[in-house]
Amino acid sequence: MRVAELWRYPVKSLQGERLDVAELGPRGLHGDREYALFDVATGFGLTARRDPDLLFAAARLRADGSVEITLPDGSVAADDDALSAWIGRPVRLRATGEVADRRYENPEDIETETPDSWYVFEGTSGAFHDSVAVTLLSRASTDADPRRFRANIVLDADAPGAEDGLVGTTVQLGGALIDVTARVPRCVLVTRPQPGGIALDREVLRRVHRERGGRLAVGGRVARPGTVRPGDEVVPG
Repeated sequence: MRVAELWRYPVKSLQGERLDVAELGPRGLHGDREYALFDVATGFGLTARRDPDLLFAAARLRADGSVEITLPDGSVAADDDALSAWIGRPVRLRATGEVADRRYENPEDIETETPDSWYVFEGTSGAFHDSVAVTLLSRASTDADPRRFRANIVLDADAPGAEDGLVGTTVQLGGALIDVTARVPRCVLVTRPQPGGIALDREVLRRVHRERGGRLAVGGRVARPGTVRPGDEVVPG
């Protein structure tokens, strides 16, 4: 397996940026999920599970570590008021160090998303990840566009599910070591439409549950920081 693509998503549930080189550190890929939007009234972190329109804005990390958000109309959001006007209710953009209480919503009923099926779960500390700090997905593992699954590291592999065999091992990519600890559970977010011709598709998640036990991609923690580039081979660490 080799690294095919590197992706950073500076703001949770917004579009991100494809990278030519990435630094992996203790929090995962540098700058990944360093910001999130929070509902002022409820305190919940916003995700495209509840607010699918989030996927039509894009974020990029500036050189100084701040974030620039481009809204669907092409304008750059100047402040929280601009973001609130876009979302339609008061929201605040917050960095990881500003938020200790990280609660998000997810529907148990992935088919109808009825109001009574939504439950609240606690996010991780550090960056605004749902579970693992860095995720890896091979192109061979899905017939869907890999962008649906928002992995940090997209791999070229010879066979579907090849990355599953990395769980429980340490692998080297470029100068970094990753302890691969788990297969990644998938939720209704992967069914949502996105820019670039990715349409609403509930069958994507049905197939992940039917064929892969609800999990697609693997992830873990960075055991040794380092630089990763497309073309780097995945080798035992």
